[in-house]
Amino acid sequence: MIRLEPFERDPVRRRLAHCHDIDDLRRVARRRTPRAVFDYVDGGADDEISMAANVDALRRWRFTPRSLTDVSSVDTATRLFDRPAALPLVLAPTGYTRMMHPVGEPAVARLAARRGVPYTLSTVGTTSVEDLAAIAGHPDLWFQLYVWKDRETSWGLVDRAAAAGYRVLEVTVDTAVSGHRGRDVRNGLSIPPSLTVRTLLDLGSRPGYWTRMLRSPGLEFANLIGANGVPGSVTMENMADQFGPVTWEDIAELRRRWAGPLVVKGPVGPDDARRAVDAGVDGLHLSNHGGRQLDRLMPPIDTLAEVRAAVGDDVCVLVDSGIRHGADLAVAVALGADAGAIGRAYLYGLMAGGIRGVDRALELLTAQFTRTLQLLGVSSVRELRDHGRELIRREPA
Repeated sequence: MIRLEPFERDPVRRRLAHCHDIDDLRRVARRRTPRAVFDYVDGGADDEISMAANVDALRRWRFTPRSLTDVSSVDTATRLFDRPAALPLVLAPTGYTRMMHPVGEPAVARLAARRGVPYTLSTVGTTSVEDLAAIAGHPDLWFQLYVWKDRETSWGLVDRAAAAGYRVLEVTVDTAVSGHRGRDVRNGLSIPPSLTVRTLLDLGSRPGYWTRMLRSPGLEFANLIGANGVPGSVTMENMADQFGPVTWEDIAELRRRWAGPLVVKGPVGPDDARRAVDAGVDGLHLSNHGGRQLDRLMPPIDTLAEVRAAVGDDVCVLVDSGIRHGADLAVAVALGADAGAIGRAYLYGLMAGGIRGVDRALELLTAQFTRTLQLLGVSSVRELRDHGRELIRREPA
């Protein structure tokens, strides 16, 4: 009547076997990662009001499912910018990824290719656009651009991404200055770094983390080495000074330079969304940077329906900030998104178990999304999108 669970010798597999949702991966990541590194991923700006509101806003939606429908087979596939995706999901750009685990961007991009979802490389990634394209073997790589004060550096990155075969360009528009992230300041992971005694002791208590890091190449902003002709000129110490505000003139210049799909990423409202489409933008990525820039911003999920109504059905609309479950993804699609995007959700997996942890995160989200569709009584992403507003209701505040 009682069966003992056999002992799993592989410690990573053993840890991940007990992770049944993204919150479980987060808890493991917190145990295994130095506090300064974990908080860099987990934290938000100022009082972290936006960060908490993002999750709460998604969870305020309630389902009103159909009954008596055949959901024995569910199609989770969709198309993003006329390319198939196995799930309405994009892996969002994340900075300094190899700080979380040395396998970094190449391993995550290869996994995304196997899982059939797009992967987005950040301007401040730790692998260059050329190296990632050569290593990953992913047919649907996207590149995220931060516009710098030195515009020639930005345009050079765009040209490099095009030459390397990246398909979609996302320009982030909410980083005129860097947000104030209190956890990073308290931990000493600031610009410039100023590590406290407590932080140093915490770093020393994670020997496994440091063993992996010491065996790997040094961390650097790989896309920005030699910017302005100075080797290593963009560093943790001066990166924040490089950001510049994005203008409509910049969008026009990017449209001239970039032949493929162009996406504007940030807290875009209906008026700016319409103007962006009129300027030739192909897609909108609604985001408040996961609550990491301006605090007290509206959750992007709460602006989604209004933006969709403003731009019509033919413009690709993505949404991020707060997606932690496949049901969150279903809410986003039901409200009009073509796909959701995740950053923290897969980084928790990366910190918890390397690339196998990322695979576990995607496995969980896929299973949750599939099950949610079945329990809603819909058999495809297209059906969820077409009839979504009949299937969800917002809980009164």
